[in-house]
Amino acid sequence: MMEASEENGDVAAASNTTEEEETPPEDRRHDDVDLKETNSNSNHTGEDAADSSTTAAAAEVAMETDESKDKEVTVVPQKPNGGPVVIEAGNKNLASEKLERVRKWSISKYKCTRQALAERMGRGSRTVDLDLEPRLELLRDDRQRYDHMTKLAQTLASQFAQFSVTQKAMADAFTELSFKTKNLHVEFDMNAEAQKFLSKSTETLQSAINAFTSDMNTLVNKTIEDTMINAKQYEAARIEYDAYRVDLEELNMGPRDAITLPKLEQAQKTFQGQRERYEKVRDDLSVKVKLLEENRVKVLHNQLWLLHSAVAAHCLSCHSFLEKNMQQAVEHLNVASADAPSWLEES
Repeated sequence: MMEASEENGDVAAASNTTEEEETPPEDRRHDDVDLKETNSNSNHTGEDAADSSTTAAAAEVAMETDESKDKEVTVVPQKPNGGPVVIEAGNKNLASEKLERVRKWSISKYKCTRQALAERMGRGSRTVDLDLEPRLELLRDDRQRYDHMTKLAQTLASQFAQFSVTQKAMADAFTELSFKTKNLHVEFDMNAEAQKFLSKSTETLQSAINAFTSDMNTLVNKTIEDTMINAKQYEAARIEYDAYRVDLEELNMGPRDAITLPKLEQAQKTFQGQRERYEKVRDDLSVKVKLLEENRVKVLHNQLWLLHSAVAAHCLSCHSFLEKNMQQAVEHLNVASADAPSWLEES
């Protein structure tokens, strides 16, 4: 039986091979065509998917380019070989303008520093306004003196405050002793009243000195300081003007050819602009100094009279009160000496 089955299997295999060999070539061609159509359909499906993704990407790029128009961004089209998209920002001009401003600022600072060093070393020439600069020098000196006077007034006010506190403490001590010492209560009362009055008068004088100090601080640290800031701006404009003036003089002294003539014209334009700026700052400062001088005279006139009046009132009131107090003390002492004989006389 085993042998019979093996023989049957061999026969079936042989029949199958014969059937394959007997298949006509036309049927095989039809099968190959069907396979190619199937492959082409699958290829078309892949190409459609790729086309749809390419279309979506193109739509996204179009939307980005539409949005970037408002931001001044230019888009370079993609190369046919599939190179990267190059985007150039529109703020390139802004960056170049900033660099140009930095370059001009650096050149101006270099020239100003060179001019300032040359003036300090005594090698450079400087422009001097014979009317304005002496007034500025006098104003600087006056400011230092006013500041010193204001500090002394503040010290005096603080000392008067301490003096007033001490006088109040002494008045309280005299009042307490007048109650405990019946034989000397008149004397203690007179001294207590004198110290109380002097303490009140000192407080009034201290208030007047504080008002004087406040107004002087306003004059020195605000009004004059504002003018000094303008004077510093004037000095900076003057140095810059002199720096460009020196450059123009050096170019004028040199040879003139096709290379130096454009530089000379540009230096002349720059110098003219610096000259106009310098004259404007100088004129503004001159007007401000004149107004400050008038205001300074008025403020000091009023404040000095008020301070003198306060000191005079303090001294006169203290003198009149102490004079009356001394008269009352003399009367009380005369009465006390007449009424109370010594114990030696009694003995």
